[in-house]
Amino acid sequence: MFIGEHQHSIDDKGRLIIPSKFREDLGYEFIITKGLDNCLFVYPKKEWQVVEEKLKSLPLTNRDARAFIRFFFSGATECALDKQGRVLVPANLREHSSLEKDAVIIGVSTRLEIWSKEEWDRYNSDDNLSYDSIAEKMAELGI
Repeated sequence: MFIGEHQHSIDDKGRLIIPSKFREDLGYEFIITKGLDNCLFVYPKKEWQVVEEKLKSLPLTNRDARAFIRFFFSGATECALDKQGRVLVPANLREHSSLEKDAVIIGVSTRLEIWSKEEWDRYNSDDNLSYDSIAEKMAELGI
């Protein structure tokens, strides 16, 4: 399970250090794809297979399903760690998530998310998140 928040910088070649506490569960090879909220989703291969199977079961006759599948799979790329624990984040994914220099890597249970520091700070701002409102909605979901 992935939990926690770590800040790192992307080097001039587009490489990002994956925190050592995430590497074992992530594995040497993994999938990075466009995520929601202007971040990137990072899946271990086993978890990617689970997500892939769920998406394959969506009806192709549903326009929203087709749009999401296109968005999700078109941005996906198989990546690997180098000997220093870095991953080369492809340019198209860096552009999607506005990653330039400072990055935040967070653990979200079965996946990692990579955010630009600016986007992460904006997402977590009091203007964006109402924790009371979120708590109420979680209660409605039975959590």
